[in-house]
Amino acid sequence: MTVSRVINGRSGVSPETRAAVKKAIKALAYIPNVAARNLVTSNELRIGVIYSNPSAAFMSDFLTGVFEEASARSARLVLLKGRDGCPPGREAVKEMLASGMSGVLLAPPLGESPEILRTLREAGCIMAAVGAYQTPEAVCVRIDDRGAAYEMTRHLIGQGHKRLGFVLGNPDQAASAERMAGFYAAVREAGGIDVQVVQGDFTYTSGLMAAEQLLNAPVPPTAIFASNDDMAAAVVSVAHRKHLDVPSQLAVAGFDDTTVATTLWPPLTTIRQPVREMAAEAMGMLIAQIGSRSPARPAIERILQHEFVQRQSTMPEFPSST
Repeated sequence: MTVSRVINGRSGVSPETRAAVKKAIKALAYIPNVAARNLVTSNELRIGVIYSNPSAAFMSDFLTGVFEEASARSARLVLLKGRDGCPPGREAVKEMLASGMSGVLLAPPLGESPEILRTLREAGCIMAAVGAYQTPEAVCVRIDDRGAAYEMTRHLIGQGHKRLGFVLGNPDQAASAERMAGFYAAVREAGGIDVQVVQGDFTYTSGLMAAEQLLNAPVPPTAIFASNDDMAAAVVSVAHRKHLDVPSQLAVAGFDDTTVATTLWPPLTTIRQPVREMAAEAMGMLIAQIGSRSPARPAIERILQHEFVQRQSTMPEFPSST
């Protein structure tokens, strides 16, 4: 009771005792279990949404799904954004939690941020993550990234391409590794494919640099598969600047099927990741866990279906490379 009075700023505690309690709180880095406290003191659903994804197109779809589901369930949202693609600081997350969150939803890549996850666990916060892999004590909603990348790579190989370029995503995200694994699985299965792989980080700028590296190679690829649409759009831009026709001289494929895929020329062949539905599903599952009030919160993973979408940036047929 004494500790509770100090934390909540109530009277009835001597100055000496109050100072001792505050000293202990600081030494132990104590964080109040705001999720549990909120359940006891309020019926209002307050969901924190933490994000730092640099792709504006991806976040537009993500937040649309979040807003629609939250509105349908009468949940109040509190948004916290990291700067320059970096996660928000620990103190900013703690300040958000201290305001009383029923649960927290994490946009990719924050579902795999050790610092963010540690802060949420210390607070006993119920959480959900989109696009994350194997996040303990959290609801995770994603697609089969490996299978999707395998399908796209098989498509390019099926068009007759023997020289493939691949632009990796952010190396800190499991989805990037899964997409690379799917790409290599298709390449190994086909045999006789020349592969050039360069690092990106899911940003348009990194796609520009990757495209320069691939297209300036002594023997450049005839097809480039980028790990998201932003980087694929950058590849198309560099190809145009080098007076390469897409798709007759260079096929380009992306991943996500955000608005970027249909607002450039030629429109992108891509993997449709149902970002809006994934965000809504994660929000719904998070609210369900909050409503259960169960102290046991095992990890739950939901995998939604992706879709291969062929557009003009890859050709129906492509002659064998010489």
